[in-house]
Amino acid sequence: MIRTTPFHDRTSALNQTGLWQHWSGHLAANRYQISDKFEYFAVRNGVGIFDTSPLYKYRIAGRDAERFLAGMLARDIRTCPPWHAQYTTWLDERGFVLEDGVIQHRGPDEYLLTAAEPNYAWFADRIGRLSVTIEEVSLDIGALAVQGPRSRGLLSRMVPTVDELPFFGITTGTIGGRPVAVSRTGYTGDLGYEIWVETPDALTVWDTLWDAVDGHGVLPYGMAALYMLRIEAGLLLLGADFDSSRFAFNDAHRSTPLELGWAWMFKGLEDDDRPFIGRRALLSERAEKTSRWRMVGLVVDWEDYDRVYTDAGLIPPKDHRPVHEDWMVYDDERARVGYATSFMYSPILQRHIALARVRPDLARPGTRVFLEFTVDHRYQQVAAHVARLPLYNPERKTA
Repeated sequence: MIRTTPFHDRTSALNQTGLWQHWSGHLAANRYQISDKFEYFAVRNGVGIFDTSPLYKYRIAGRDAERFLAGMLARDIRTCPPWHAQYTTWLDERGFVLEDGVIQHRGPDEYLLTAAEPNYAWFADRIGRLSVTIEEVSLDIGALAVQGPRSRGLLSRMVPTVDELPFFGITTGTIGGRPVAVSRTGYTGDLGYEIWVETPDALTVWDTLWDAVDGHGVLPYGMAALYMLRIEAGLLLLGADFDSSRFAFNDAHRSTPLELGWAWMFKGLEDDDRPFIGRRALLSERAEKTSRWRMVGLVVDWEDYDRVYTDAGLIPPKDHRPVHEDWMVYDDERARVGYATSFMYSPILQRHIALARVRPDLARPGTRVFLEFTVDHRYQQVAAHVARLPLYNPERKTA
């Protein structure tokens, strides 16, 4: 059975294309407008609203909640104070990534964890004798992402404390008389927030929000625009840029957090006494420098790209639609040194960009590599350079 989100009555009325896709058993709009680029620019220039309700949501509570999560999550949850959120990951015993997600510290002994895939059993089976409860609340909470440079001005009219909310902070308030939580989080790499509301109150919150959008350049946006935004932001997508170790057939399809560019999560790990799952493998990988890859950004040399197509008598395409598949990466000697996992033409950067894994010795920004793709059914290699992620990182995101 395909479910609909708590906001479906409103999003379906706005979906001019009638295009939907499946996300965690729910209908999710692919795009509302004829042009997904139109929705993309609403986020980059005004405000975009995205129904992110299909995320899996778990409420974890009890006097041992922090202790439990400190052993389950690879990033130290003890550094996340109440009314803040944290991007995190959890690993298997060999140090490979099972999944990533955002955890919200909602109170002294209460947390809300979101994830793209089901994880209830994996957490619940490891509680043991600790005083912790875990409850799946995926269908009980609706979520709206309100993203873009004008999102603060829009939301602060309804929840004034949003105006001073720090990056990854959480606040509470009411919208349309209904209680909500607002977190300064999102999946666009821009200034943005997410509204969390109990399912019975969802439509009231939507209607109140929608009544206030005049003058803010607001559009709903779908999955197509979201995938464009997240590549520019260097935000990885499960099933495209990495796979869960739980479902991988072999280690070629597994990744460590260091290989995915998440080393920043583990600063001071040697002084961190938590016996979390995967700790020993992670420490060994750091000490022995056994990482196979580094996740980096690639920016394609536009002149070389145009040359390849011009020589073939073709107009060089500038296609903004993301390609989620492996494209091989080579060094100056034309030896294979990695592969790109997501590729697109960035409308705001006006360059072809990619998220890619390369050998650690080639991960320095500015390093020249070659990206391989096909033109006229033949393999071609085009120059590119390694760039630090995120590729698009406006100051307003964290200001």
